[in-house]
Amino acid sequence: MAAALAFVLLAAASGSMPRAANAQGATNTHELVIATKEAPPFAMKDKDGNWEGISIDLWRHLASQLKLQYRFVEAQSVGALIDGLHAGNYDAAIAAITVTPAREQAIDFTTPYFHTGTGVAVQTDRMASWMPVVRSVASYSFVQAIAGLLGLALLAGVLIWLFERRNNEGFGGGVVRGLSSGVFWSANAMTQRVDASIIPITLAGRVVAIIWMVVSVIAIAVFTAGITSTLTTKRLHGIVNSVGDLSSVRVGIVQGTATQDALTRMRIKYTTVPSPKKGFEALRKGRIDAFAYDQPILAWMIREGGLSAELSGVRFEPQDYAIALRGGSPLRKQINIALLEAEQSDWWRDVLFRYLGQTTN
Repeated sequence: MAAALAFVLLAAASGSMPRAANAQGATNTHELVIATKEAPPFAMKDKDGNWEGISIDLWRHLASQLKLQYRFVEAQSVGALIDGLHAGNYDAAIAAITVTPAREQAIDFTTPYFHTGTGVAVQTDRMASWMPVVRSVASYSFVQAIAGLLGLALLAGVLIWLFERRNNEGFGGGVVRGLSSGVFWSANAMTQRVDASIIPITLAGRVVAIIWMVVSVIAIAVFTAGITSTLTTKRLHGIVNSVGDLSSVRVGIVQGTATQDALTRMRIKYTTVPSPKKGFEALRKGRIDAFAYDQPILAWMIREGGLSAELSGVRFEPQDYAIALRGGSPLRKQINIALLEAEQSDWWRDVLFRYLGQTTN
């Protein structure tokens, strides 16, 4: 009896082993649906319509290592990739997908394979580069500075008239004539063009005149230095030199990206466009002053497309690119292991150098 029971248990155990192996094999032989979208140089099509790029090459490498069967399908936006994964239409998605808290709630991500940030592209046309200067001259702060100087000149002119009107014919002749003479004299004094035929003769008038001449020299020097510095900086270095400058220009972003969330948090107004190509088109046509998007993609599009734009040097909102997976995907652990091994290999450094001209990110 005991021998028979042992035989039955042995047969059941031997029968379960192939089933477990088959279950593992089914995971690797099932054709996975991998969604992607145009995001050069991470995902793009060659002239024959075949997918290539940093992320595409990485997925092919991982699939080869793990012996995964797959096919690529194209989506129109990152939002469509996330929604398709959440709905179960795709098994994974890879392009230039940024890991965010909101996306992590809907789907899973692998360990990040690329670290970058948001860059800002600005126009380099000669005419466009003068636009910051024009806007600075027409800005509220510039008008304030001019109004301040005129106010000081008016105050000095009024004081001169009050002290000189009864003793000096040059500032007499009625309120209108006297005031206009006083203001005209103070304006001339401010520009160091004093008319010797009309000068203060009273003690109080001369004290005011001396004080005004000293103050006006300092005020003009500060005003000139400030305006020259601002205009030169904007003319030579562009309209965006820091993240704070984005608040005073027309910023364009791609709708549904992590950049949109970042600018919303910083309370910076922006205009949305459907794609990076449309963003550069809006920049070229002058509908926006700056285009904020993932820095390596901006650099690639400017270099490869021969666009009349340049990166401003501003970089903000660090981003991590990762492979997006369905929530609870059984592939996550094995992909992570293969991904970490790939990142430490010479193969990965060669891929980055081929597409970006660099070996690290």
